[in-house]
Amino acid sequence: MKKKKIFAVIAAYNEEKTISEVLEELKEYVDQIVVVDDGSSDETFKKATGPKVILLRHLANLGQGAALQTGFEYAKRNKADIVITYDADGQFLACDIPRLIKPILQNKADIVLGSRFLGQAINIPPTRLLTLKLGIIFTFLFSGLKLTDVYNGLRALNSKSLHKINITQNRLAHASEILDKIKINQLRFTEIPVTVKYTDYSKQKGEKNLNALKVFVDLVTKKLY
Repeated sequence: MKKKKIFAVIAAYNEEKTISEVLEELKEYVDQIVVVDDGSSDETFKKATGPKVILLRHLANLGQGAALQTGFEYAKRNKADIVITYDADGQFLACDIPRLIKPILQNKADIVLGSRFLGQAINIPPTRLLTLKLGIIFTFLFSGLKLTDVYNGLRALNSKSLHKINITQNRLAHASEILDKIKINQLRFTEIPVTVKYTDYSKQKGEKNLNALKVFVDLVTKKLY
Protein backbone atom coordinates (compact mmCIF):
# COMPACT_ATOMS: atom_id res chain seq x y z
CA MET A 1 0.00 0.00 0.00
CA LYS A 2 1.29 3.43 -0.96
CA LYS A 3 2.31 5.56 2.02
CA LYS A 4 -0.09 8.43 2.66
CA LYS A 5 1.25 12.00 2.53
CA ILE A 6 0.25 13.62 5.81
CA PHE A 7 0.30 17.40 6.09
CA ALA A 8 -0.37 19.56 9.15
CA VAL A 9 -1.79 23.05 8.57
CA ILE A 10 -1.24 25.63 11.30
CA ALA A 11 -2.80 29.10 11.38
CA ALA A 12 -0.40 31.23 13.43
CA TYR A 13 -0.96 34.78 14.67
CA ASN A 14 1.56 36.27 17.12
CA GLU A 15 2.70 32.88 18.42
CA GLU A 16 6.43 33.56 18.84
CA LYS A 17 6.39 32.07 22.36
CA THR A 18 5.10 28.65 21.36
CA ILE A 19 5.53 28.04 17.62
CA SER A 20 9.04 26.54 17.80
CA GLU A 21 8.04 23.96 20.41
CA VAL A 22 4.85 23.07 18.53
CA LEU A 23 6.78 22.48 15.30
CA GLU A 24 9.38 20.39 17.10
CA GLU A 25 6.67 18.11 18.51
CA LEU A 26 4.80 17.82 15.21
CA LYS A 27 7.68 16.84 12.93
CA GLU A 28 7.70 13.25 14.20
CA TYR A 29 4.11 12.63 13.11
CA VAL A 30 3.67 14.30 9.71
CA ASP A 31 5.45 14.59 6.37
CA GLN A 32 5.05 18.32 5.97
CA ILE A 33 4.00 21.21 8.22
CA VAL A 34 2.37 24.19 6.52
CA VAL A 35 2.50 27.25 8.76
CA VAL A 36 0.41 30.21 7.62
CA ASP A 37 1.59 33.33 9.43
CA ASP A 38 -1.60 35.39 9.49
CA GLY A 39 -0.11 38.88 9.53
CA SER A 40 1.77 38.52 12.83
CA SER A 41 3.41 41.62 14.30
CA ASP A 42 5.89 39.66 16.44
CA GLU A 43 8.68 37.19 15.56
CA THR A 44 6.39 34.31 14.54
CA PHE A 45 7.57 34.39 10.92
CA LYS A 46 11.23 34.17 11.92
CA LYS A 47 10.67 31.40 14.45
CA ALA A 48 8.41 29.21 12.31
CA THR A 49 11.27 27.26 10.77
CA GLY A 50 12.59 23.73 10.97
CA PRO A 51 12.55 20.33 9.27
CA LYS A 52 9.47 19.71 7.11
CA VAL A 53 8.19 23.29 7.57
CA ILE A 54 6.73 25.28 4.68
CA LEU A 55 6.05 28.88 5.67
CA LEU A 56 3.35 30.96 4.00
CA ARG A 57 2.40 34.49 4.97
CA HIS A 58 -0.59 36.82 4.94
CA LEU A 59 0.60 40.43 4.91
CA ALA A 60 -2.48 41.43 6.94
CA ASN A 61 -4.37 39.56 9.66
CA LEU A 62 -7.31 37.91 7.89
CA GLY A 63 -8.41 35.44 10.56
CA GLN A 64 -7.97 31.78 11.40
CA GLY A 65 -10.44 30.54 8.81
CA ALA A 66 -8.67 32.40 6.01
CA ALA A 67 -5.28 31.11 7.17
CA LEU A 68 -6.51 27.51 7.22
CA GLN A 69 -7.94 27.86 3.71
CA THR A 70 -4.57 29.17 2.48
CA GLY A 71 -2.97 26.08 3.98
CA PHE A 72 -5.65 23.84 2.43
CA GLU A 73 -4.94 25.28 -1.02
CA TYR A 74 -1.24 24.53 -0.63
CA ALA A 75 -1.99 20.99 0.53
CA LYS A 76 -4.30 20.37 -2.44
CA ARG A 77 -1.70 21.63 -4.93
CA ASN A 78 0.85 19.30 -3.38
CA LYS A 79 -1.48 16.29 -3.36
CA ALA A 80 -1.74 15.71 0.38
CA ASP A 81 -3.63 12.53 1.26
CA ILE A 82 -4.47 13.62 4.82
CA VAL A 83 -4.48 17.13 6.27
CA ILE A 84 -4.48 17.81 10.00
CA THR A 85 -5.51 21.20 11.35
CA TYR A 86 -3.49 22.10 14.41
CA ASP A 87 -3.31 25.11 16.74
CA ALA A 88 -0.11 27.08 17.29
CA ASP A 89 -0.60 27.90 20.97
CA GLY A 90 0.54 24.58 22.43
CA GLN A 91 -2.89 23.36 23.58
CA PHE A 92 -2.77 20.09 21.62
CA LEU A 93 -0.66 16.95 22.01
CA ALA A 94 1.05 15.74 18.84
CA CYS A 95 0.91 12.18 20.19
CA ASP A 96 -2.87 12.25 19.53
CA ILE A 97 -2.23 12.35 15.77
CA PRO A 98 -1.88 8.58 15.12
CA ARG A 99 -5.32 7.95 16.66
CA LEU A 100 -6.74 10.97 14.84
CA ILE A 101 -5.78 9.68 11.39
CA LYS A 102 -6.50 6.00 12.03
CA PRO A 103 -10.18 6.07 10.90
CA ILE A 104 -9.09 7.68 7.62
CA LEU A 105 -6.33 5.14 7.06
CA GLN A 106 -8.90 2.39 7.68
CA ASN A 107 -11.32 4.07 5.24
CA LYS A 108 -13.92 4.45 7.96
CA ALA A 109 -14.20 8.26 7.80
CA ASP A 110 -13.58 11.21 5.48
CA ILE A 111 -13.03 13.61 8.35
CA VAL A 112 -12.11 12.96 11.98
CA LEU A 113 -12.93 15.48 14.70
CA GLY A 114 -11.03 15.64 17.95
CA SER A 115 -13.16 15.83 21.10
CA ARG A 116 -11.85 17.19 24.37
CA PHE A 117 -15.03 15.97 26.07
CA LEU A 118 -14.42 12.39 25.03
CA GLY A 119 -10.82 12.89 26.12
CA GLN A 120 -9.50 15.56 28.47
CA ALA A 121 -9.99 19.31 28.81
CA ILE A 122 -7.28 20.19 31.33
CA ASN A 123 -7.85 23.42 33.32
CA ILE A 124 -10.69 24.57 31.07
CA PRO A 125 -12.19 27.88 32.30
CA PRO A 126 -15.88 27.60 33.31
CA THR A 127 -16.93 30.37 30.91
CA ARG A 128 -15.19 28.60 28.02
CA LEU A 129 -16.90 25.35 28.99
CA LEU A 130 -20.29 27.08 28.88
CA THR A 131 -19.59 28.57 25.44
CA LEU A 132 -18.56 25.17 24.08
CA LYS A 133 -21.65 23.46 25.47
CA LEU A 134 -23.90 26.10 23.88
CA GLY A 135 -22.10 25.45 20.60
CA ILE A 136 -22.92 21.74 20.83
CA ILE A 137 -26.62 22.51 21.25
CA PHE A 138 -26.56 25.08 18.43
CA THR A 139 -24.90 22.64 16.03
CA PHE A 140 -27.42 19.89 16.77
CA LEU A 141 -30.42 22.22 16.37
CA PHE A 142 -29.31 23.79 13.09
CA SER A 143 -27.30 21.09 11.35
CA GLY A 144 -28.56 17.89 12.96
CA LEU A 145 -25.03 16.74 13.71
CA LYS A 146 -24.80 15.11 17.11
CA LEU A 147 -21.28 15.86 18.37
CA THR A 148 -19.60 16.14 21.75
CA ASP A 149 -17.21 18.95 20.76
CA VAL A 150 -17.88 21.37 17.91
CA TYR A 151 -15.14 24.01 18.20
CA ASN A 152 -12.08 21.79 18.46
CA GLY A 153 -9.31 22.84 16.07
CA LEU A 154 -7.71 19.38 15.98
CA ARG A 155 -9.12 17.62 12.91
CA ALA A 156 -8.01 15.28 10.14
CA LEU A 157 -9.38 15.45 6.59
CA ASN A 158 -8.85 13.02 3.74
CA SER A 159 -8.37 14.25 0.17
CA LYS A 160 -12.08 14.00 -0.61
CA SER A 161 -13.15 16.20 2.30
CA LEU A 162 -10.27 18.60 1.66
CA HIS A 163 -11.66 19.27 -1.82
CA LYS A 164 -15.28 19.46 -0.60
CA ILE A 165 -14.67 21.89 2.28
CA ASN A 166 -13.89 25.40 1.09
CA ILE A 167 -13.70 27.81 4.04
CA THR A 168 -15.30 31.19 3.33
CA GLN A 169 -15.73 32.37 6.94
CA ASN A 170 -12.44 34.09 7.71
CA ARG A 171 -12.64 34.13 11.49
CA LEU A 172 -14.12 31.98 14.28
CA ALA A 173 -17.28 31.12 12.35
CA HIS A 174 -15.20 28.84 10.11
CA ALA A 175 -15.55 26.05 12.71
CA SER A 176 -19.34 25.95 12.25
CA GLU A 177 -18.95 26.30 8.48
CA ILE A 178 -16.81 23.15 8.37
CA LEU A 179 -19.53 21.23 10.22
CA ASP A 180 -22.20 22.56 7.87
CA LYS A 181 -20.21 21.35 4.88
CA ILE A 182 -19.77 17.91 6.42
CA LYS A 183 -23.58 17.72 6.46
CA ILE A 184 -24.13 19.25 3.01
CA ASN A 185 -21.54 17.03 1.31
CA GLN A 186 -22.57 13.92 3.25
CA LEU A 187 -19.03 13.29 4.40
CA ARG A 188 -18.39 10.37 6.71
CA PHE A 189 -17.22 11.64 10.08
CA THR A 190 -16.30 10.40 13.50
CA GLU A 191 -14.99 11.83 16.77
CA ILE A 192 -12.00 10.56 18.72
CA PRO A 193 -10.79 11.49 22.22
CA VAL A 194 -8.01 14.08 22.38
CA THR A 195 -6.43 16.20 25.07
CA VAL A 196 -6.68 19.99 25.16
CA LYS A 197 -4.64 21.65 27.87
CA TYR A 198 -5.37 25.22 28.89
CA THR A 199 -2.25 27.06 30.04
CA ASP A 200 -2.07 30.63 31.28
CA TYR A 201 -0.64 31.55 27.88
CA SER A 202 -3.34 29.85 25.84
CA LYS A 203 -6.12 31.28 28.00
CA GLN A 204 -4.67 34.76 27.56
CA LYS A 205 -4.27 34.24 23.80
CA GLY A 206 -7.66 32.58 23.31
CA GLU A 207 -10.71 34.31 21.95
CA LYS A 208 -12.37 36.42 24.64
CA ASN A 209 -15.62 34.87 25.80
CA LEU A 210 -17.55 38.02 24.84
CA ASN A 211 -16.24 37.74 21.28
CA ALA A 212 -17.03 34.03 21.22
CA LEU A 213 -20.58 34.80 22.35
CA LYS A 214 -20.88 37.43 19.60
CA VAL A 215 -19.85 34.84 17.02
CA PHE A 216 -22.45 32.46 18.47
CA VAL A 217 -25.20 35.10 18.21
CA ASP A 218 -24.14 35.99 14.65
CA LEU A 219 -24.30 32.35 13.60
CA VAL A 220 -27.77 31.89 15.08
CA THR A 221 -28.98 35.05 13.34
CA LYS A 222 -27.66 33.88 9.96
CA LYS A 223 -29.32 30.49 10.37
CA LEU A 224 -32.68 32.05 11.26
CA TYR A 225 -32.72 34.83 8.69
